[in-house]
Amino acid sequence: MEWFVAPEAAGQRLDHHLQTQMPAYSRSRLQDWVRDGHVTVNAKQAKSSMLLKGGEQIHVTPANLPPLRAVAEDLPINVLYEDASVIGINKRAGMVVHAGAGNHSGTLVNALLHRFETLSSEGGDLRPGIVHRLDKETSGVLVVARTDAAHRHLAEQFQSRTVEKIYLALVHGVIGADTGTVDKPITRDPSRRTRMTCKLETGRHALTFWKVLRRFAKHTLVEVKIGTGRTHQIRVHLSSLGHPIVGDLLYGAPVSKILPTRFFLHAARLTFRSPASEALVTLEAPLPPELIAIIDAEQL
Repeated sequence: MEWFVAPEAAGQRLDHHLQTQMPAYSRSRLQDWVRDGHVTVNAKQAKSSMLLKGGEQIHVTPANLPPLRAVAEDLPINVLYEDASVIGINKRAGMVVHAGAGNHSGTLVNALLHRFETLSSEGGDLRPGIVHRLDKETSGVLVVARTDAAHRHLAEQFQSRTVEKIYLALVHGVIGADTGTVDKPITRDPSRRTRMTCKLETGRHALTFWKVLRRFAKHTLVEVKIGTGRTHQIRVHLSSLGHPIVGDLLYGAPVSKILPTRFFLHAARLTFRSPASEALVTLEAPLPPELIAIIDAEQL
């Protein structure tokens, strides 16, 4: 598909312009194509945010659409626990939980379907079994529903805040107090849509408790317990204290040589009631080796 940008389209972002010309495709799909090189402007690869001037030659080579449902893939996963209703996973950093913009394979869901074949359908065809999520670069405990009844049972526990979620985070700076609470609503950052913010008065209620485990010369290791489960909650709240998580460039952490490929946030413990037995289950995931090595290093 090829066309020239009309003069009246001057000032439009490239992704907005593509959507006006190709309304059958979602904006996120078109952004994927731009990022993956399927769209050129004057025969050159461009960014979705590029502002058009009018007169440019646009060339689009549509990519194959991803499957409408998640498919099984033989990928390694670390299973911590399983019973008739749930599966407990120690998710590795770098693995996306389910399909989304730019991630249509290699996800935790793909791996789970290969290993367990059937999961709850409550989350839809692209997110079977998924009751809660961890960010791509967050490692640690995640629980998955095997049946629809288990999914609803777990979802009610998360909604009623009876699930205990404990994280470990290494932050920049030395925190003076031993414990603290952040009670600030979280909403999408209007100036940067990939971020969340707690600097506005609007948003969803979010509650984070933290306590210092160990102080270093320039960093602090904290244990974090969240009373709510908002998107990027721990990352946003710790950054709001002036102590961003090591490696979390999105929320103000400086570039760090000690952790260049991920950020230091780990879901260490999760406690819930098994929908199958009503027994209280506590799952723990040890810190991965790359994070242990950082704590043991003298350069902190």
